[in-house]
Amino acid sequence: MKPAWLAKLSPAWRARMVRLGFNLHPAFRGTGGRVVHVARDLRHIRVRLPLNWKTRNIVGSLYGGSLFAITDGAHPMMLMAALGNGVIVWDKAASIRYRKPGYTTLYADFVLDDAEVEEIRRLLDENHELDRTYTVELKDKHGTVHTVVERTVYIADKNYYRTKNGGGDN
Repeated sequence: MKPAWLAKLSPAWRARMVRLGFNLHPAFRGTGGRVVHVARDLRHIRVRLPLNWKTRNIVGSLYGGSLFAITDGAHPMMLMAALGNGVIVWDKAASIRYRKPGYTTLYADFVLDDAEVEEIRRLLDENHELDRTYTVELKDKHGTVHTVVERTVYIADKNYYRTKNGGGDN
């Protein structure tokens, strides 16, 4: 599911292009957040959400929509890169819990470790499709958690999905 040209790039350029792609995409750009780091192996992404005129709500804290929206797309992209072209990955559901208003820049870290990738591969071999829920904490520079977002991602073997749904993958 990842673009074929992305796989042809060196790891350093692949990470740069993913960061650039997120930051230039109009939907992500509109959140006010910026991807500030993408690991060479695409297993860690860091997003910064500054408090400014675009992200400030009526009471002066970070707008809840921006807090929620900056968490969109990172885990699916990381999973697509890790699992390869034989797998379909989609965001399926999400929820947000506000713990403390954000009156300063917040950061979100998305991490995908080897154990998680291996577990997904094992479960796909057994069941062909699954849901995984990932928790992302938005923290300030001192590590204080302001918001917790849970995102559920649907993952399926592409051949199984096509057979189950009559041949298409849209």
